[in-house]
Amino acid sequence: MLTLLGFAMIGTFLVLIMMKKMSPIAALVLIPALFCVFAGKGAHLGDYVIDGVGKLAPTAAMLMFAIVYFGVMIDVGLFDPVVRGILRFCKADPMRVVVGTAVLAAVVSLDGDGSTTFMITVSAMYPLYKRLGLSLVVMTGVAATANGVMNTLPWGGPTARAATALKLDAGDIFVPMIPALAMGLVCVLVLAYVLGVRERRRVGTLALPGPGAHEDAPEEAHADVHTAALVAEPAVAPALTVGTGTGEGASPASFPTSPPMSTSTSTSTSAPAANPSAGEGDADDMQGLDPNRPTLRPRLYWFNAALTVALLAAMIMELLPIPVLFLLGAALALTVNFPHMPDQKARVAAHADNVLNVAGMVFAAAVFTGVLTGTGMVKHMADWLVGAIPDGMGPHMALVTGVLSLPLTYFMSNDGFYFGVLPVLAEAGAAHGVSPLEIARASLVGQALHMSSPLVPAVYVLVGMAKVEFGDHTRFTVKWAALTSLVVLAAGMLFGII
Repeated sequence: MLTLLGFAMIGTFLVLIMMKKMSPIAALVLIPALFCVFAGKGAHLGDYVIDGVGKLAPTAAMLMFAIVYFGVMIDVGLFDPVVRGILRFCKADPMRVVVGTAVLAAVVSLDGDGSTTFMITVSAMYPLYKRLGLSLVVMTGVAATANGVMNTLPWGGPTARAATALKLDAGDIFVPMIPALAMGLVCVLVLAYVLGVRERRRVGTLALPGPGAHEDAPEEAHADVHTAALVAEPAVAPALTVGTGTGEGASPASFPTSPPMSTSTSTSTSAPAANPSAGEGDADDMQGLDPNRPTLRPRLYWFNAALTVALLAAMIMELLPIPVLFLLGAALALTVNFPHMPDQKARVAAHADNVLNVAGMVFAAAVFTGVLTGTGMVKHMADWLVGAIPDGMGPHMALVTGVLSLPLTYFMSNDGFYFGVLPVLAEAGAAHGVSPLEIARASLVGQALHMSSPLVPAVYVLVGMAKVEFGDHTRFTVKWAALTSLVVLAAGMLFGII
């Protein structure tokens, strides 16, 4: 009974979200509350929710102060050189823009924190996608999938959980998986290239000349023009409930897009028409981060860079809990960059919307996970799935674990999967002579898909800043992320790792 209710609850949640019948926050709260009553445990709902909130409170604190910290770093211009470099590489070519998104997300993911990755990636790439009229779900899909592959780093979380649950060394799990994970990254880059080519065919190869730009200007001058025209980032991350505007009802062949502000193309039939009003609308909820914005702190650039490097190093070395590190970092960044109280209040207020929305989403997810865990639905679902494995598959438990990691890490938290399900799978594999190391490595396969799970708080940072509806992101991303996970699994088997 609990098994059926668990699958029904998850299915109902996903259907309502993807059909846009409920907002994520409402669905995360009301659906599990309703199913808790159906399970006959409504009297314990309060206990389940408080337990879930207690477990996710550190995550909410980390995201809140991470948003403030990196929001301040964007305000003061720490990432402006990165943005300019990406713009010069992309040259307003949709294919380069999408590939650049994958590369940037993968590189920034080295810090092991998904919310940080998405904040920096969206801040750098969002203006390009908006002004070129590219699909924003392409950006969120590529960024989430690239981050999912890199999330397997030993300090990223899943590898450490697998090592702890099975009492193994994290290095013994991760290092042999590097070739398979590299193939996963190659898959992401190929996917980005293919999607970029599709976007190029849809909108054409665009140019965004600034005032006074001429066709016979040197290439370097054009690069500067593109940079000046495109360096415009949202000073405040948009609210999570804001959609792309044209994403509703879009099919895979017709992505949700934002109208370009000003475009020109040699293939006029394939390019969307310019929409000046869209640009005016953007001006209402976006403040372009021009080179002369008052929040810039060029004299403190190296201090901010050193502070960020030190913060990331402390995260990797686990000197303090991550929420504490971001709390200290945000306080120090505000104090040094904005010593006057009114300026500090203005910066905090500038990012308050995104902080509130993300924190609210995390605590709403706590209701969902609290009910799943407290009622026993997760345990019954996991036991049913493990029990459904035929005895003849025993010698192939590593392959089974890899396949199961896709749906289980999508519908469950990493803690639930690695500490609840993985030991059972490892025990079943050991009975047939399968090494726990192989089981642990195979368990990492589903992380590319996991990063788009509705139970991952960082994904709401991604879709919120990109102004993409979560349902649109899910419909577009799940198939490509699942494909990437299967590529990692196939590569692991081919190389003899799994």
